[in-house]
Amino acid sequence: MSTVALPPPRKRPKEESITAWALAARGGDTEAVERFVRALDPDVRRYVTFLGADPQSADDLAQDTFLRALSSLHRFEGRSSARTWLLAIARRAVIDGIRHNSARPRLSGAADWEAAAERGQPRDLPGFDDGVVLAELLDALPDDRKEAFVLTQMLGLPYAEAALVTGCPIGTVRSRVARARVSLVQWLGEADGT
Repeated sequence: MSTVALPPPRKRPKEESITAWALAARGGDTEAVERFVRALDPDVRRYVTFLGADPQSADDLAQDTFLRALSSLHRFEGRSSARTWLLAIARRAVIDGIRHNSARPRLSGAADWEAAAERGQPRDLPGFDDGVVLAELLDALPDDRKEAFVLTQMLGLPYAEAALVTGCPIGTVRSRVARARVSLVQWLGEADGT
């Protein structure tokens, strides 16, 4: 089994800057809206993808998140960081998307739709296999642990902000992350035969 190579960290705007842009956007500053969206778009896309959205619907969910946020920006008061506020909106968008999709039947003209969908996925991208392994390991985690792990370890949110996004105490987030790490290390060890 190969190890997952993470991309080099990108320079992220400071939380204060993002929150200031959100507050300025609330007042009608179009440049602030653009900066706000650009700064948080990658995090929102990663978050909705790891919450269970398939890659095809992740773009739609990210767009829905920003539409919801921009339409309710007048209610944002800056009591939490704009990132925390936006990821809470993204979480609700994913939940609403799951509810919507579960109520609609999916039709396929192919006899074996799962195989057709699998063949349609790109295979020759760098790091594709590692990404698949990571996604499979994360999918094996209980949803609450996966969410806490993704928020803190992959999106880099402080535990306090992850607690605000998930609506649970900070100690619970710490516990979920610790248990997720133990499970992931154990599964990787079993896969490598060590």
